[in-house]
Amino acid sequence: MEATLQHQPLNATQLFVLQTFATARNEQEREELTSLYLDYIQKKLNIETEKWWNENQMSNEKIEEILNTHYRTPYK
Repeated sequence: MEATLQHQPLNATQLFVLQTFATARNEQEREELTSLYLDYIQKKLNIETEKWWNENQMSNEKIEEILNTHYRTPYK
């Protein structure tokens, strides 16, 4: 059975990113834009991670406990 791809129009954010990267005149400018974008994503991820850490009252001890817990289903 063949999977069909449904093409959806790009949203405003996707168009903005494409237009922004289209302004790069050479590889160095593309790399600079990529670096800026990745910095932005990293900051957002750090904020969300910090929020999750605080909401779940995480600690290094809890992380160690999770790492040392076996979650595999025991089979008889």
